[in-house]
Amino acid sequence: MRIFDRALHARRRSRAAPGFGAHAFLKQIAAEDIAFRVSAINRRFDRVLDLGAHDGLLTRTLQSDQIVRDRLGQVIRADLTAAYRPSIVADEEALPFADASFDLIVSALSLHWVNDLPGALIQIRRILKPDGMFIGAVLGGRTLTELRQSLLSAEEEIRGGASNRISPYLDVIDGAGLLQRAGFAMPVADNDARTVRYAHPLRLLAELRGMGETAAFADRSAPPLTRAILMRAMEIYVQRFSDADGRVRATFEFVTLSGWSPSPDQPKAKRPGSATVRLADALGVKEHGTGEKPG
Repeated sequence: MRIFDRALHARRRSRAAPGFGAHAFLKQIAAEDIAFRVSAINRRFDRVLDLGAHDGLLTRTLQSDQIVRDRLGQVIRADLTAAYRPSIVADEEALPFADASFDLIVSALSLHWVNDLPGALIQIRRILKPDGMFIGAVLGGRTLTELRQSLLSAEEEIRGGASNRISPYLDVIDGAGLLQRAGFAMPVADNDARTVRYAHPLRLLAELRGMGETAAFADRSAPPLTRAILMRAMEIYVQRFSDADGRVRATFEFVTLSGWSPSPDQPKAKRPGSATVRLADALGVKEHGTGEKPG
């Protein structure tokens, strides 16, 4: 299923490159969270891949932490476009790396643009060494819900029908399942939503262009978004999502996926019913039968 036009996204990502640093606050939030998670893992990672690196902000954030820096070896920065001067230009949908190439793969706000996320996760797991770690942050389903609602309402009002103008994002409920399907051990998915405020919704649209995060649908059969619809959407946005000071809210949800490449040395869950010690004994309490009232 081809949802995104990857070539169009690459062009928009390249266009955003010269000024990306001024709009990289979401990337910074994700990078700091990933660095914190890596700092909690007491082991060394000799070969690291920063996948979807943009201008290398995640790599710089990892290396700015003394604890993390001492645990990292060589870091390879890969990005979809050469505009950010990565170590290697690489498409997340067709990773050009050999099996078992990396000890750690990290990705901050890039993988939500792949058409086949399960397939991309399978490739990531393939190029991890046994017992290698993956941590990736993507935008989640609540992202830009205010803008989505405003555009749909405006187009329905003016045209009598509406098309989706905002990219679909991952639901955190599906995250761990996708990791498990891709063959990761100990998969975990969690989320965190942030509210950002702008003087006007048009400032939000400018921010999205600066990030290279404007929609790039493969199917462009929907009628074009006219100026009248856009301006009406901005009016609806202000009416519905303004605070008392007149500034408008925008939601960004981060979904963080993490898992380990399988290894024989990893701990494994015991088979149900195989316990040799009663829980009551371990806790030092008296066990009561079903329906028996405690003394």
